[in-house]
Amino acid sequence: MMQNQFDWSETSETGIIIAGVDEVGRGPLCGPVISAAVILDPTRPIEGLNDSKKLSEKRREELFDVICQDALAWSLGRADVAEIDGLNILHATMLAMQRAVEGLSVKPELAYIDGNRCPNLSCRAEAIVKGDSRVPEIAAASIIAKVTRDREMVIMDREWPGYGIAGHKGYPTKVHMEALRKLGPAPVHRRSFKPVRELISDLVS
Repeated sequence: MMQNQFDWSETSETGIIIAGVDEVGRGPLCGPVISAAVILDPTRPIEGLNDSKKLSEKRREELFDVICQDALAWSLGRADVAEIDGLNILHATMLAMQRAVEGLSVKPELAYIDGNRCPNLSCRAEAIVKGDSRVPEIAAASIIAKVTRDREMVIMDREWPGYGIAGHKGYPTKVHMEALRKLGPAPVHRRSFKPVRELISDLVS
């Protein structure tokens, strides 16, 4: 089994409750952006945590179940398509992260945020670039968020067939773009995103 490979030299703090926060879904043309916040139990370490993008789907699913069972607390936050279009994707992502942290049953003293920006939180927060490869709490959050959103995309594919959403998860692949041109955007598509916005403009003109 793959062991954790984290460098704690810059991120380690002991004796306080730490939440890791990550999001999935900033780049897709449809669906929500989903964030997760995870507080790991130091007495129940989880082997194999890593950036969700570096794990196979099977391994992500396995770790998802372990995290849900063994973590001290975990929570999801989301921003839907209307919020993304109304706020822009950056602010919608910050809102989803804020909701994830606020939903934790255990209140953290420090939140490590994947990336270079922090949402407005009631606890201390620190942004860590590539944190999902450096901090186990963020890695766990990335797995929870990724598995949750991927599952939702499979459901969305059944609700809005023809776009191939279950396969590309909403990202602007060739298959997705061809389907958009053929079918036009569905209500789940983000109209503020340039490819969708330009397609709507072409259809209207």
